[in-house]
Amino acid sequence: MTKAAAKKPGPLDGIRVLDLTSVLMGPYCTQILADLGADVVKLESPLGDTSRYVGPTKTKGRSGMFANLNRGKRGVVLDLQTAEGRDLCLKLAERADIVLHSMRKPAIERLRLNYEAVSAVNPGVIYASLYGYGREGRYSGRAAYDDTIQAVSGMAMLQAEINPEPQYVTTVLGDKVSALSAAYALMAALFHRQRGGKGQEIEVPMFEIMASFLLAEHIAGAAYDPPLTRPVYTRTVTPYRRPYKTADGYISVLVYNDKQWQRFAALAGRPDLAKDERFISQSQRSTNMAAFCEIVAAIMAQKTSAEWMDLLNEAEIPVARLNEMADLYTDPHLEDVGFFRTLDDPLDGAMLFPESPVRFSDTPGGFERAGPMLGEHTAEVLRELGIGDAEMDGLEQRGAIRRWSGKA
Repeated sequence: MTKAAAKKPGPLDGIRVLDLTSVLMGPYCTQILADLGADVVKLESPLGDTSRYVGPTKTKGRSGMFANLNRGKRGVVLDLQTAEGRDLCLKLAERADIVLHSMRKPAIERLRLNYEAVSAVNPGVIYASLYGYGREGRYSGRAAYDDTIQAVSGMAMLQAEINPEPQYVTTVLGDKVSALSAAYALMAALFHRQRGGKGQEIEVPMFEIMASFLLAEHIAGAAYDPPLTRPVYTRTVTPYRRPYKTADGYISVLVYNDKQWQRFAALAGRPDLAKDERFISQSQRSTNMAAFCEIVAAIMAQKTSAEWMDLLNEAEIPVARLNEMADLYTDPHLEDVGFFRTLDDPLDGAMLFPESPVRFSDTPGGFERAGPMLGEHTAEVLRELGIGDAEMDGLEQRGAIRRWSGKA
């Protein structure tokens, strides 16, 4: 684990982002932008982002999840329900390269902060709307969370292929895949504008993104008209696709291509398997996946996990131990690459955050602080707009802004 070091410019150094998002999808997107060097101003209501209060916390109003998702950002509180708060938001938007929100269309339009309003003061702005469903479809405007998107995209029912009933996967996958999609879309729009293009609006709908994400492999025979098969990739939905039991535990192994299968048959002392017509090619193994997995499972039970790790790594057959989430903090590979950073926070002391997993040789970027306290940088950011302390006092008295007191 590495100690926090002086921040070097990232590839997005100089890019200003006004972040009106909350909870997880939008904040994860802007965490990526902040790690890459963008100046991200996180705008919150006087009540604050709900993720501030989700999960364990040492300092009230800043949970561990919030502190990580919003690391490196500056926090500002404006009440957008007030005319003064909205006007200040537009002044911030006027200076921004990117503005993004995660409100439903009716909500952002009630605030009069939609693309039309923002682009009127900043024609070159890249404006992203992150929400559940594309606005041209009949589901437009519906409330959406990760659970409902896992349901409507087909992911929950895919789990029923190998479980007694539908299930949600144990991570907010829809939120995070949509966040990644938003990040690449924003950077593509920045690149377009940098080459002489204009600002533009970007729509980031979770349902459509997750449908595309799942159909990458599950499209299968449904790619043809008429379809050859139902849209399911058989390898991933066989009940035998699971970690293999060894003589003393469990291990993950994927004997995938023909060369790996031949090597595995030799390691197992079963040269007959390499010539078995059911498994002779990748196509045949896919067709006979259940029988294939059963045979591999029987072989894996004959040795310990450590023995298999050595043998399979030597044979260049993909193998991995089964980590729990807590094991990531002591995983030797992650220690080698300095994956976790120890940050000395003035309120919470030592805090451990994962570094950006993407590394740049010349513009590494990074972060210097945990997520902000509610309104921590309101005064700092408003001074950059030319607003003095006396004017801020009046704005705060009228409820348009909120500044952090400096105390937890």
